[in-house]
Amino acid sequence: MSLTKDFSGTANDNENLDQPAPAGRQVATMLPRSPIEALEPIRPPELPDEPEPNQHPFLGMLDGLFTFFFILACLVVGVFYWVKVQFDKPGPLPTSTVIAIPRGEGVSAIAERLERDGVIADRRVFMTSIIYFMYVKGQGSLKAGEYEFPKYASMRQVLDTLVEGKSIEHKITFAEGLTTQQIVDRLRANPDLHGDIAQVPAEGTLLPDTYKFGKNDTRQDIIERMQTAQAKFLAKVWQERDEDIVVTTPQQALILASIVEKETGRADERPRIAKVFQNRLKKNMRLQSDPTIIYGLVGGKAVLDHPIQQDEVDRDTPYNTYKINGLPPTPIACPGRASIEAVLKPAKTKDLYFVADGSGGHVFASSLEEHNRNVAKWRVVEREMRAREAEEAAAQAAAQAAAAADGGDAAAAQNAATSTAQSGAIGAQPKVAGAAGAKGASSEMAADRAAPEAFADPEALNGGQNPFSPEGVPDDEAPPKPLRNPKR
Repeated sequence: MSLTKDFSGTANDNENLDQPAPAGRQVATMLPRSPIEALEPIRPPELPDEPEPNQHPFLGMLDGLFTFFFILACLVVGVFYWVKVQFDKPGPLPTSTVIAIPRGEGVSAIAERLERDGVIADRRVFMTSIIYFMYVKGQGSLKAGEYEFPKYASMRQVLDTLVEGKSIEHKITFAEGLTTQQIVDRLRANPDLHGDIAQVPAEGTLLPDTYKFGKNDTRQDIIERMQTAQAKFLAKVWQERDEDIVVTTPQQALILASIVEKETGRADERPRIAKVFQNRLKKNMRLQSDPTIIYGLVGGKAVLDHPIQQDEVDRDTPYNTYKINGLPPTPIACPGRASIEAVLKPAKTKDLYFVADGSGGHVFASSLEEHNRNVAKWRVVEREMRAREAEEAAAQAAAQAAAAADGGDAAAAQNAATSTAQSGAIGAQPKVAGAAGAKGASSEMAADRAAPEAFADPEALNGGQNPFSPEGVPDDEAPPKPLRNPKR
């Protein structure tokens, strides 16, 4: 084998190496490559960077605004969430407290007051919530009043309380049958109210009821509310009145209702008593109501400090229905709703008289003879009641005397014995009631102590004049005179 022949290819290759390699592959040809590198493909050269096209200025501005509003929205959402957490978390109050919000105080001042009194922790958060609920959602406004906030009340609870006006409500109750003067006195004595009353209203113009009031209400406010309530109620029921009633004006209805109110405290009797008075007015008979005597004597005080005396029955006053015909000039008290309705829708009876039955009610009669029998029955019941009262008083005094004697107090024992004797003497005396029926006790109306003989002689009680005689009819032609009703 020829050596030259074998190396002929190599020689040719060396010739090729002497030739210059292309510029892009010069490094690869000159540097030795490892077996692994030899297997990798040769990477193409990187392309040159192309310049970006120029962006429109308007699009750039929109891109900036979008970025700004996106960041702003994220910030608002964050603040809203933080305010909501603060708004709903428990407040700083360690115990429940009462805060008075004055009338006319602004929202900012209210928030500052609540923060100062420790009801809320941050007035800025509270103000933000107020702006949202009041001005964005339109959910009402803050109301003045006296409010009680519970322990650890959240701002949401505080705001709901102020918007809904859940203020502390005080109450004052006026019973039916009080006079306007008595109502004014009670208002003036109430420490939860302030301000004075300009003048005592006209009698009967106030509606008795339970009235609620807040810290900022005045006494005059209550008076005006009572006047408005009475006027509205009277106007309403007047439109629904029976056609055959005697009274012809709302004022007359109010006057008669005040007398009915004073005569009985039982609701079931009011329509019947109202009918008795209307039947008597139709027959031109005098009403002969004891409460009118008392009002004529003491006026708005409506309380007589002694039993009705015979000379007081005979005394001429504009209100004494034993002496005058028809109705008195004004109401004698403030009647309630039931009494007004009873006058405008009375019972359908022919009764002309009524007398106490001893059980808190009355017995009614349409004739004088029947009424006299009822009076006689009442006299028996009254004597029994008087005897029981005397026995109870004597027993109580005897017990006090025994207790004093056991204690060695001779003077006290002597006084107790004297009291026992006096109680027995008082109990033995006959007593005839002359007040306003079953309601007389509750209305503080006293009974007279006329002797029983007075009822056997009507002339002695009525000064020789027939109180039931129609006007213009001589006494000798008038109907027989009844015994005076011992409960009226």
